[in-house]
Amino acid sequence: GVLVTLTWKPGGESHADCQREAGLDLPGPGQDLHSRVAVCSEAIVMIIICLSALLFYWADEEFDELCFEFGLELDEITSEKDIISKERGDRKAEGASDVVLYKIDVPANRYDLLCLEGLVRGLQVFKERKEAPRYKRIPPANGEPQRLIITEETADVRPHAVAAVLRNIKFTAERYESFIDLQDKLHQNICRKRSLVAIGTHDLDTITGPFTYRARPPSQIKFKPLNQTKEFTASELMDLYRTDSHLRHYLHIIENEPVYPVIYDSNGLVLSMPPIINGDHSKISLNTRNVFIECTATDLTKAKIVLDILVTMFSEYCEKPFTVEGAEVIYPCGKTCLYPELAYRMEMLKASAINKQLGISETPSSFAKLLTRMCLKSEVMEDGKQLEIEIPPTRADIIHACDIVEDAAVAYGYNNIQMTIPKTYTIANQVLLNKLSELLRQDLAAAGFTEAFTFALCSVEDIADKLGVPISTTRAVHIANPKTAEFQVVRTTLLPGLLKTITSNRKMPLPLKLFEISDIVVKDPTKDVGARNQRHLCAVYYNKNPGFEVIHGLLDRTMQLLGVCLDKQHGYHIKASEDPCFFPGRCAEVTVRGQSVGKLGVLHPDVITKFELTVPCSALEINIEPFL
Repeated sequence: GVLVTLTWKPGGESHADCQREAGLDLPGPGQDLHSRVAVCSEAIVMIIICLSALLFYWADEEFDELCFEFGLELDEITSEKDIISKERGDRKAEGASDVVLYKIDVPANRYDLLCLEGLVRGLQVFKERKEAPRYKRIPPANGEPQRLIITEETADVRPHAVAAVLRNIKFTAERYESFIDLQDKLHQNICRKRSLVAIGTHDLDTITGPFTYRARPPSQIKFKPLNQTKEFTASELMDLYRTDSHLRHYLHIIENEPVYPVIYDSNGLVLSMPPIINGDHSKISLNTRNVFIECTATDLTKAKIVLDILVTMFSEYCEKPFTVEGAEVIYPCGKTCLYPELAYRMEMLKASAINKQLGISETPSSFAKLLTRMCLKSEVMEDGKQLEIEIPPTRADIIHACDIVEDAAVAYGYNNIQMTIPKTYTIANQVLLNKLSELLRQDLAAAGFTEAFTFALCSVEDIADKLGVPISTTRAVHIANPKTAEFQVVRTTLLPGLLKTITSNRKMPLPLKLFEISDIVVKDPTKDVGARNQRHLCAVYYNKNPGFEVIHGLLDRTMQLLGVCLDKQHGYHIKASEDPCFFPGRCAEVTVRGQSVGKLGVLHPDVITKFELTVPCSALEINIEPFL
């Protein structure tokens, strides 16, 4: 994930003023409140709030309870020094801060909690210290809005754009840092690493509208990019940023396109080349008073959400708090749209429906109060049964009635919901295939084999080239966008995983006896998803001698446990077979009641060599589903 710092300082106010600003009633002199935000690949946003020991004397249990009440979770209490010590060792941690850090898990779709401004505002409303602000789009003082003109050629690369102006905003060092960090968090989260939306912010006093959003060949785009001292063409910028640890991750979005998107002002100055870099001429600073925000996108809905979040979070620092100056976007067809939309919408929901979903019994007026605490202003309608709920532009996560019910549950308190016995009684049973797998695992372990648990994804090389078979014959399910070469397909056999496990444990004393009972996946056009799972049992014996008799003995023991006798017609038997994976003349097919269920034998020396092994190995792999 990406770790950034967001800082809030009450400045020279008294402690009482600090408490009023934060909406909290806690002892101790006011000092600093820091917040750090990190986005993880599991779609969980980690917010780390640092409460200085001089700021609030807050018991950990009380803070944990506050987070839980608001629908968040206190994940860990640590410090900067502890984090560095764990990641880089004690020596690197010398001199680092011992200030306590609280890590909080926040749902990834709560974009309004990605910055300190939104988090504090949400807590203030939740604690009923303040009412939720009303966000307004206002016309410019001179009556002429800023215009962003989209040209036709952008349709092939990045067809959408939205814009807005934060007028007479007042930045401090902390606010400025928070403003930049929120853009980074949105880029990593809803913007999907700028592939869906890219944000550009500019000092409006350094540029002149109307602005034009175009797409031009790389050789025709030339400007001085952010924090550079000379001009570059777009092609030169691609080469320059190819080694940049931050920007190189975004180059692939447009580098293979014949034209690149670019935004100009009326004087021909380049504002930005989305989604890569902004121009240096219009960069914002602490002295910036008017901010022009543009978002280019491949997804217009996402662009509207991103713009709404960015302006609602920081419009409180404008001369007229919570107001945003609108900007006109003119499309190639001549259509004109005014952004940001800052749309409030109304939803109707019966209180009885919420009670039924949550298993509680609350009045409509009670639900109206609870939802208002979650920034969803609600009123009871004239019939006394239904609620009219206003969804603000900050709550893009409210899509369905169930989202409103969830917020009602959070405000009511999950711990306050009484546990009740379900009216319908059911008796649970273990899935037969899982039960059989568990029983076999116990007995294979008792036979002296060690269980392994390997990755379900592997490379094409693992299941094809290394085993001596063409990939076309494996019926493997391919991953459309694999992150690494190690995870290209879903495994069609358990053998490569066990051989790679042995490779990683070659220094262990011989013999190595491993087994795994897990699913493999193969294509199946008769299934609605085009593939099916099969539960396989695989075992390997790795020693200075092949040990075919050990694997054969394990097969006999397995069949004994399954109640299958050695009989060609009504039981199981093995017969000579050929397979590129096994040594010629040392491979046998396992047949049960006339159906082939797997193979066993001594692995081919080429297979052993390709897996970087040095001594012989025998293997058994069978499908256990026919034994149910």
